[in-house]
Amino acid sequence: MALSTATNRTISLALIVDDFKQITKVGLTLSVVFSSLMGYLLGADVVSMKEILILSIGGYFTVGASNTFNQIIERDLDAQMVRTANRPIASGRMSVNTALVIATLCTILGIVTLYYLNPKTAMFGAISLFLYTCVYTPLKTVTPLAVFAGAFPGAIPFMLGWVAVTNDFGIEPGTLFMIQFFWQFPHFWAIGWSLHDQYSKAGFKMLPTGKRDKATALQIVMYTFWMILASIFPVTGLTGTLHLSITSAILIFILGVVMLVYAFRLYQRRDNKSAKALMLASVSYISLVQIIYVIDKFLS
Repeated sequence: MALSTATNRTISLALIVDDFKQITKVGLTLSVVFSSLMGYLLGADVVSMKEILILSIGGYFTVGASNTFNQIIERDLDAQMVRTANRPIASGRMSVNTALVIATLCTILGIVTLYYLNPKTAMFGAISLFLYTCVYTPLKTVTPLAVFAGAFPGAIPFMLGWVAVTNDFGIEPGTLFMIQFFWQFPHFWAIGWSLHDQYSKAGFKMLPTGKRDKATALQIVMYTFWMILASIFPVTGLTGTLHLSITSAILIFILGVVMLVYAFRLYQRRDNKSAKALMLASVSYISLVQIIYVIDKFLS
């Protein structure tokens, strides 16, 4: 009997941990934290493991709060889509009140932890949380411009790391912001394209024209082009202390061309397979670009 009780507690604890990971979207959140850490390394003269740990914890809680609030607001819509129906609130495993407690605690812990680094970092973290929760999320069922609104909080993490270590916002973090800002569009429109039927059923307006058509595909191509230009712009020497060598710029340009090929393929074929391929290419692109920037800094 005692063994059975202990086993049940272990199972219950495992389920609680799993639901916490799902409600905070652990995979997405960790990718955002990774982006912030890359920005930190780019801005740091001396790398502090203590600051890295604080940024990681504060970043996780802040992004986790955004994702939790998002699932609270969209719980009824999540229940209508196959990809989201098993989320903790949508499935009924977690109550809204419990989720609100988690979101509130994550918000407080996240902003306070980021404030420990400096006030600017906490401010940008709070702005990101507010825009994602109060602007992007409610706009998703109203207008395709939601993706534009969501690109702002989505682009903050890369620059947040720089601000966290320098306590300064200038051309350098602004450039990091623009790289990830333009990247948001081909990435999320590729997702919106491949999941268009599910999104439409739930009432989400994720594609710029509302359709999987040539006009949407053309915009994806255009924003991919602007993303490439933003990514290699530091090679001009016009971005303050943020530098990029010619070799690294060429590597990033090649990666951009590869992603552009996937964007053109979607324009030509206009099918879900091409959209998914572009989405995967975009994930690889942003991660590799950030890694190249960091390696370039420490090798230069």
